Amino acid sequence: MYKKILVPLDGSERAETILPYVEDLATRYESTVLFLQIMEPGVVDTSPFDASPEASANKAVRRSAQVTDYLTQWEQKFQTKGIDARHRVEHGPVVRIIAEVATSEDVDLIAMASHGRTGLPRVFYGSAAAGVLNRVDRPLFLVRANGY
Repeated sequence: MYKKILVPLDGSERAETILPYVEDLATRYESTVLFLQIMEPGVVDTSPFDASPEASANKAVRRSAQVTDYLTQWEQKFQTKGIDARHRVEHGPVVRIIAEVATSEDVDLIAMASHGRTGLPRVFYGSAAAGVLNRVDRPLFLVRANGY
């Protein structure tokens, strides 16, 4: 039923609450799991004290390496359990990139955790889950990441 599952992660424990569900589905349906992390433009750790664009570029390279290492760890954990897994790192607006990767990879399911924001926090921070829901044409499996 689900031959390829897209799992957007952001490096947080909150986002990782989806992983036990994905593991179960991937085992049950012999699915390939594609871990995705998106580096948003302008969300590089810079400060007013950075001396040059070169310093910012070095930070971006280090951040990209950290993201790749993080996704590789999850990929290897799933592979150890006999699940076909791989990862991608992309750059751009989160909702748009998730939708584009879902289409280009022809995934059967997008599985992600919702941070569970309501009220004003949702208005100020938006909701990637709601954005994805409104933009994709395939099933979306959401779990609420409570307790964080």
